[in-house]
Amino acid sequence: MRLAGLDRSRRLKIADIGCGTGASTILLAKELDAEITAVDFLPEFLDELQTRAKENGLAERITTLSCSMEALPFSDEEFDVIWSEGAVYNMGFEAGVSAWNRFLKPGGKLIVSEITWLSATRPLELQSHWDGEYPEIDVASAKIGILEQHGYCPEAYFYLPTHCWIESYYRPIQSRFDAFLERHGQSDQAKAIVEAEKHEIALYEKYRDFYSYGVYIAKKI
Repeated sequence: MRLAGLDRSRRLKIADIGCGTGASTILLAKELDAEITAVDFLPEFLDELQTRAKENGLAERITTLSCSMEALPFSDEEFDVIWSEGAVYNMGFEAGVSAWNRFLKPGGKLIVSEITWLSATRPLELQSHWDGEYPEIDVASAKIGILEQHGYCPEAYFYLPTHCWIESYYRPIQSRFDAFLERHGQSDQAKAIVEAEKHEIALYEKYRDFYSYGVYIAKKI
């Protein structure tokens, strides 16, 4: 958050797009004087976020909105900050940053994370997997170029360290496999989803030096 250079001297209006259960939303509300609109497609995630907001005394500053990130009902130049962590792939990086630009005030900040190659070359097994899962995966310089093409001035970039993937993302997913399968009656479809997740986790553990989530910070110009 320090790298984002967000203004702490005044109340900010923030959209957290693809907020999930609200880990980032809660952190933003704790760290900043902000009015936050938390957006996710799944109402059950937003219900959990609302519960967490109440538990932390933040409910008055967090509004939830259940809708697609491709059909946001916001006004032009409504927000000081758009935050999107691990979610823009749902519509694609270029489509997302292009569509969301108009919702930012001039000089407003975009903070978005995106799956990113860490090297120009990588093993064929890994390349083939991501070509099928998310063809927009690319190196950071390409993502920065997209930001420049769509009305942003890039200000900072960094990639998330391994422990962020393992401890904050994959381990919680693994811990829910059994409950997920039970909830869906051990169906073939549920088993296929779990196997796909296990395959992705195994790939990351094998090839973690070749890719990560990159965090991109840019200003609307």
